[in-house]
Amino acid sequence: MKSREFKQKPKLKSGRPKRIPVFAREIREYRTELSSGLALQMTFFLFTARLSRVRASKIAIAHLHTYADANGGSRSGPLYGSREAIQYFEAWFVKVVCTLFIHKHSLDAFSCYLSKNLTPLIALEVIKRLNNPKLGLKFLELGRENLDISHSFWTYNLLMRSLCQVGLHDSVQMVFDYMRSDGHLPDGPMLGFLVTSFAQAGKFDFPKKLLREIQSDGIGVSSFVLNNLLNALVKQNHIEEAVSLFQEHLGLASCMDTWTFNIAIRGLCGLGKVEEAFKFFNNMESFGCSPDTVTYNTLINGLCRISEVERAHALLTELLSRDNSLPDVVTYTSIISGYCKLGKMKEASLLFDEMINCGTKPSTITFNVLVDGFGKVGDMVSAESICGKMHSFGCLPDVVTFTSLVDGYCRAGQVNQGLRVWDQMNSRSLSPNVYTYAILIHALCKENRIHEARDFLRQLKCMDVVPKPFVYNPVLDGFCKAGNVDEANAIVVEMEEKRCKHDKVTFTILIIGHCMKGRMFEAISIFNKMLAIGCIPDTITVSSLISCLLKAGMPKEAFRIKQMALEDLMIGLSLSKETVPSRIIADVPVAA
Repeated sequence: MKSREFKQKPKLKSGRPKRIPVFAREIREYRTELSSGLALQMTFFLFTARLSRVRASKIAIAHLHTYADANGGSRSGPLYGSREAIQYFEAWFVKVVCTLFIHKHSLDAFSCYLSKNLTPLIALEVIKRLNNPKLGLKFLELGRENLDISHSFWTYNLLMRSLCQVGLHDSVQMVFDYMRSDGHLPDGPMLGFLVTSFAQAGKFDFPKKLLREIQSDGIGVSSFVLNNLLNALVKQNHIEEAVSLFQEHLGLASCMDTWTFNIAIRGLCGLGKVEEAFKFFNNMESFGCSPDTVTYNTLINGLCRISEVERAHALLTELLSRDNSLPDVVTYTSIISGYCKLGKMKEASLLFDEMINCGTKPSTITFNVLVDGFGKVGDMVSAESICGKMHSFGCLPDVVTFTSLVDGYCRAGQVNQGLRVWDQMNSRSLSPNVYTYAILIHALCKENRIHEARDFLRQLKCMDVVPKPFVYNPVLDGFCKAGNVDEANAIVVEMEEKRCKHDKVTFTILIIGHCMKGRMFEAISIFNKMLAIGCIPDTITVSSLISCLLKAGMPKEAFRIKQMALEDLMIGLSLSKETVPSRIIADVPVAA
């Protein structure tokens, strides 16, 4: 039923009738008959007859901005450019074009009219209204190939951003080439977005190529854009590529800053190439960049990782002498951690005191490093003393602090004291982590308290964590050595329920345990399962199983196991390097 508005006669103004009611009626008729292809064509014909009478001045402003963009005009406005809002008739034209394109998938029947009247501004609005990157790309290609439209910068900008957001990066490269062929160059925001989007997707070839092309065109690349790409390369462990890209841009001082150097130095230190990192460090000032606290912290951490703590300490002294940078808690904690890992607790303690005297407040990580260091050298009195100082600096002991104390007591053979610390954790409602369990379980098994260790595994069964095999292996080994293979098998079931995959040590323990109980066929079955999941046995596993089979009078089975090892797995019994399964955890990492 038509509305009252459409029944009224158009009023005259200045001798000219309004065309809007007639046009609106035609559009309404068009919308109610979408199912008919003929109706679409007829409606478009009627629409174009009306629309062709609209003066081109309605969209002149849009053309002006489009040409300004093409000739290097300012793009300081919003995302789609600085322009007036689209006019009433243009808006309906956009709707009609969208509907025809969606339903007909082709505009061949109207190409003559569209090639004359479809402006870059309207093409942009059509792509916006389609709200689908794939359809937008098809429309853009149709406009370029069939309608001879030179799309605006903002059309390309919108489409490339949309394609990136849905992960269609290959299509983005094609659209970028279209944009270049239409005479548009990317601006800073577009360049930054493309580089960041491709880098986050792990696609580095295009952004590197893009930066080279942009520089060859004489367009400056900001340090922000280069840093984003370098940072992504380093984070995804493409260190060599990052360093190579950094060296390519060394001659372009305009796109280098301190953070650029910091990223390259961090990448090299991560690979242990600290001396190469120092070469960049020593050349910073020649490029107008001054090292900051982050630069020093990165080098100090790199030196400590390769146990050159004294050189790291010398860098701290150099940093203290600078006017524009000061050491922070990270600087001190890195060197303290380095001393602790070397067992030099006296030096670590002196530096801790120096840190406090200089007014730098220690963090929980600083305290955890010291507690762990004292625990590893067996000085539990000092470890407890450091823990007691935490409250006075506004730091609270966390799960790492208590796990370090548990580890220290267990290393010192004071397992009961470790259990006391465990109880303190629970009283503070601190949930232990997998390493806390592993340390106590290993220590209990070492003292042949396997039933207490078994109780911890039962607690772990109720925890919402996926443990590692090294947590279970000591208990499995203890029960197998005690001849209680059935309990070991029950633990294996719990491992599988917790989605904990067996490792080489797990299988070796089970195979030897079943052999010692005379369960040879079960041992063979475990060996076959080991192979089935892709866990390669070592010489200890194979030789132990073969020896037990021969002693049990099963030479055929022993020969078959040997053949599988030699032919299928390509591991010989005469390998020079033997991987001895560890029954215990030699060193559980507790604090950084």
